[in-house]
Amino acid sequence: MTITVNGKPYQPTNAPTVAALISELKLAPETLLIEHNETALHRGEWSQRTLNEGDRIEFVRVVAGG
Repeated sequence: MTITVNGKPYQPTNAPTVAALISELKLAPETLLIEHNETALHRGEWSQRTLNEGDRIEFVRVVAGG
């Protein structure tokens, strides 16, 4: 399966859900906003949202500073 992650093709090795993809990519979940096929996801949806061929995922990192 090939999906698009932040505009680039990606073939997950063992990521049936958005939550599993975050883990596979070793991303810090507390810093992320996620869009799946142009729909913003609430954190509680990550483990329920399955990935399918051709899906588009956008990760936006939230950074605080002064």
